Amino acid sequence: MKDVILRLKRVGGQVEGLIRMIERQEECSQIITQFQAAKAALDNTFSLVLHRNLKDCMSKDDSKSVEKILKLISKQ
Repeated sequence: MKDVILRLKRVGGQVEGLIRMIERQEECSQIITQFQAAKAALDNTFSLVLHRNLKDCMSKDDSKSVEKILKLISKQ
């Protein structure tokens, strides 16, 4: 999970950068681009965590956990 933590720290840095950009009233298109990059990084990290958890649950034949994960996904 160290790689997930590292990814989340990077996303946190991107969000901090976004805040600074907004505070400095930088160009809208640059802010939007940074928003998209941060969102993509967070989405990719989410997919990685989801994939690992589903894979782990399925390898243990843990249908209750798989069901919980699927319910969480369907709420999005």
